[in-house]
Amino acid sequence: MAEAVLIDLSGLKLNSQKNCHQALNAVQYHHAAKAKFLCIMCCGNISGERDGEHDNCELETSNGLSAVLGEFETVSNPSMAASLYIFKQKIDERNLSSIKVIVPRHRKTLMKAFIDQLFTDVYNFEFEDLQVTLWGGLLKQSIEIKVITAQEREEIQSEIETYLRSLPALKGELTIITSPLIPDIFLHGFTTRTGGISYIPTLSSFNLFSSSKRRDPKVVVQENLRRLANTAGFNMEKFYRIKTDHASDVWIMGKKEPESYDGITTNQRGVTIAALGADCIPIVFADPVKKACGVAHSGWKGTLLGVAMATVNAMIAEYGCSLEDIVVVLGPSVGPCCFTLPKESAKAFHNIHPACVRLFDLPDPYVDIRKATRILLERGGILPQNIQDQNQDLNLCTSCHPDKFFSHVRDGLNFGTQIGFISIRE
Repeated sequence: MAEAVLIDLSGLKLNSQKNCHQALNAVQYHHAAKAKFLCIMCCGNISGERDGEHDNCELETSNGLSAVLGEFETVSNPSMAASLYIFKQKIDERNLSSIKVIVPRHRKTLMKAFIDQLFTDVYNFEFEDLQVTLWGGLLKQSIEIKVITAQEREEIQSEIETYLRSLPALKGELTIITSPLIPDIFLHGFTTRTGGISYIPTLSSFNLFSSSKRRDPKVVVQENLRRLANTAGFNMEKFYRIKTDHASDVWIMGKKEPESYDGITTNQRGVTIAALGADCIPIVFADPVKKACGVAHSGWKGTLLGVAMATVNAMIAEYGCSLEDIVVVLGPSVGPCCFTLPKESAKAFHNIHPACVRLFDLPDPYVDIRKATRILLERGGILPQNIQDQNQDLNLCTSCHPDKFFSHVRDGLNFGTQIGFISIRE
């Protein structure tokens, strides 16, 4: 049974309060009455509505209507994107994911097109035709539209993007942490969790990764990325993230792209590459002599597999970089204060150097992936002074600072993601 029910009256020409009440009487289904949350969407004039009809119904939460439907909330906005996004916020506040949508037949396909953009696979939708009986018989409805044209899809996308751009930043201003070690011919930075529009508590607010298992849809992440691109000054049309596999494969841009990779290198100007992080280390690499750069995502598995030096070696092999010219900056990650591993896995870090593990006699010792990464880079030939890992906000533990960073260790599976990024200025 659906946890939430959304009744869409926006597409009906109901020009009186009396007709609205009659319409709602008609949809007093048992599932609506038993749902944990009931929402009525009305007064909407959406782009792409082919018959051009505009309803002007106004709902009052009167005692009579509440007696019919029980507790309910209304969403009234001329934008379908805004109405559905507000509805999404309401069900997310209640942690609901199973939704029945009762919608006029001629609006069902359009409604689905908006839902596909604004919701992820976390949510389960079922649809039911809205049948409304008014005085004088069944309300005449338009025929169901089966196909959305390419132009209408563009209009839907535009309406969603326009609405999301209008939303205020949450949790403060957008903040980018930079390193003085990276020369000015590069544009680079590490993001924090402030200044975006994501509102789910563990994703709020500057989440930069969407998946089918999270409640943040791609359009919200893209809006966060757009704001980052505008602030940092890069072209988001030339933006590439790693495809994480917690391994050590590296994609050399210009060559065939692997299915997954935890490192990227490039010498193309104006192309921005990014590594994800939410406890794992986002690492950026720069060679100002050969004008090449790279990024790597280094979790505990990637650290042991040598993803940092794999990225360095790719820069050397592809662009002729020299070890003494490459500078490396480690972005914010989980610290040894908060990160533990089973003793069998911690042994591998202890073998790198005993200083990489604290309280080794415990069943789950504390592990320092940052120290291990530095040691492996130095052993690989990177100059110690060309590695930054202990300066300013870069060495803050992501788990210990919920006001600044996302953390998988702290927040569980529905965690947000920050990034480290770099590009060669055009």
